Amino acid sequence: MSAIALFEDKQVRRAWNAVEEKWHFAIVDVIAILTASPNPQVYWRVMKKRLKDEGNESVTNCNGLKMTAADGKQRMTDVADTEQLLRLIQSIPSPKAEPFKRWLAKVGYERLEEIANPELAAKRMRAIYEQKGYSEEWIEKRLRGIAVRDELTDEWKKRGVKEHREFAILTAEISKATFGMTPAEYKEYKALANPKDNLRDHMTDLELIFTMLGETFTTEIAKQRDAKGFPQNQQAAQAGGTVAGNARRELESKSGKRISTKINFKALPEAKAKHLRREI
Repeated sequence: MSAIALFEDKQVRRAWNAVEEKWHFAIVDVIAILTASPNPQVYWRVMKKRLKDEGNESVTNCNGLKMTAADGKQRMTDVADTEQLLRLIQSIPSPKAEPFKRWLAKVGYERLEEIANPELAAKRMRAIYEQKGYSEEWIEKRLRGIAVRDELTDEWKKRGVKEHREFAILTAEISKATFGMTPAEYKEYKALANPKDNLRDHMTDLELIFTMLGETFTTEIAKQRDAKGFPQNQQAAQAGGTVAGNARRELESKSGKRISTKINFKALPEAKAKHLRREI
């Protein structure tokens, strides 16, 4: 499981290791926070060499994982677990070191809580969206959409679809058939130029509903056809998206309004969100 955590409104990429039951954090993200360096990559490269020369095990034991970079691409990134990060922080003079240590402890504890009680994860996610200013109705659909997406990706894994690249291709197939646009084209349509922007966080209620329809239909068709491997699941994705696309066109024909909209939620508070909701 991959995710992004926030420390003082700054992003820290992380990945959950289910075997070890611990988070792994992107080291350069931590360095960016603690040092305010204009080039955290260079800072880490120099620091890494110095620590290796000193025989520091906190560096030699660090692993690399593929994580989403600022350009939206998956790149190998040096990561460290909580214990390793605490040792690295000792080598970085920073007034934020102590607050960051407390934040690390809190993040780790919250994840263990969520494993014991998965409902806590949903509650925390809901709280984040509420703080951003989304309406209760929108949040309900967004959380439901996340559950639908998880069910689809779990089905893909069971059917031999490879994560990352093949997942992205199949997702694009569903979106193209549902909305007539791939996710990349949809982001451009909504003027979401930042690679970190999550398209679904900028969808209206109806856009979220039809996204769910496309992914739900794809899951069901894959099960009915017992789709195996990438080619068969690609056909199921096209079929599922087509069913959702037909439903979208029928609603547009009867309502006289296009479902896909250029509206985005880049400037939310709550008042803005309510205003946008009235426009659709």
